[in-house]
Amino acid sequence: MRDELLLGQVLTFSDDPFSAGWQAAAHHSARGGVLIRAGRIAATGAADDLRRTHPHAPVSDYGEALILPGFVDAHMHYPQTGMIASWGKRLIDWLNTYTFPEEMRFGDPGYARAQADLTLDLALAHGTTTLASFCTVHPESVTAVFEAAEARGMAVVAGKTCMDRNAPDALRDTAQTAYDDSKALLETWHGRGRATYAITPRFSPTSTPDQLAALGALWAEHPDCLMQTHLSEQTDEVAWVRALFPQARDYLDTYEAHALLGARGLYGHAIHLEAREIDRLAEVGAAAVHCPTSNTFIGSGLFDTAGLKARGIPVGLATDTGGGSSFSMLRTMAAAYEIGQLRGTALHPAHLLWLATEGAARALHMGGQIGTLAPGAHADICVLDLASTPAIAQRSARAEDIWEALFPTLMMGDDRAVRAVRVAGVPLQGAVSTAPGSA
Repeated sequence: MRDELLLGQVLTFSDDPFSAGWQAAAHHSARGGVLIRAGRIAATGAADDLRRTHPHAPVSDYGEALILPGFVDAHMHYPQTGMIASWGKRLIDWLNTYTFPEEMRFGDPGYARAQADLTLDLALAHGTTTLASFCTVHPESVTAVFEAAEARGMAVVAGKTCMDRNAPDALRDTAQTAYDDSKALLETWHGRGRATYAITPRFSPTSTPDQLAALGALWAEHPDCLMQTHLSEQTDEVAWVRALFPQARDYLDTYEAHALLGARGLYGHAIHLEAREIDRLAEVGAAAVHCPTSNTFIGSGLFDTAGLKARGIPVGLATDTGGGSSFSMLRTMAAAYEIGQLRGTALHPAHLLWLATEGAARALHMGGQIGTLAPGAHADICVLDLASTPAIAQRSARAEDIWEALFPTLMMGDDRAVRAVRVAGVPLQGAVSTAPGSA
């Protein structure tokens, strides 16, 4: 595979902007380039320098468009694609009314694969090149999404969702079958190509202590896997957990007591945390995943991005479709900004982009591999048109720096802003190629 050179505006990070400050961490080149070699990033730098040192590389010149890493969605439910934007329920009612009936359909391998294909194509159309998805209780649902990702060359995290109580009979397994099915799936898929397996108890209310313990034992046997679940999404959910686990110190303790707290743990939502829970997440290095459109859509609450980052807790950003109301990480960044404002912290555009790319990648323990334009990373790339609609264009035209030019797209952009996407260097849409050496 020969080298290829992408030209345009380029934005990179040398550090976490929350800890280092965005002024020191973020770097913009108004006329930069990214060199792709064998599906990975070989170099970034000034466009003229890269053209001079690689004169025979074919060029895709995106002009004033902005070259970024592909977005990373750190928590979503591909089986809920079909019922996204369902009206008006609190979490538990919403699960019973919309989610569980749809998830019952995923024992059909054909249906599961069709929904996996649809979800991944929607994600890619919005510039998302990696996602971490809950599946259903059916092993077929896991196979479907990993096969669909493999066909597209995507890095995807997924796992069988385990539930043995407080769910319809058709969606329940047992402690033993949760262990057995999850083990068989992770032995088949974890580390195959770009696949990563995540052990996946849905949340404590739908797993007995025996099932949580079985999954904790499986994680101890395969510590290189991820573990994903939900934590403290709504106040009535927290009260339910307290009633189901009266001996637990708090919600997080229901996982910790069953060996489901660790550095490779992903805890979705994490809104209504107690002080001990924050301390423990920080101590073990576990990640909290912010799902802002879901949190506003279902009325869950306001995630404390700045506060958790100040404690050193890794934070990823996520759509949480279908509780979230958009497949777009641009819309997700806008919602994260709005929630930050309501909490009294205005997140800079650099913070938002970091959360949607390298921050989420680090939460998934894929730092240096995805979510970055650093040499050696997979060439998963999203190119943004910063003037994709008349409303965005007129505001961006007044900008005095890259942040003013970019921010309207983060706040008002959608899939129309996504000019091109590449997965492992392979273009999926919209590349404008020119002959080697041409402008």
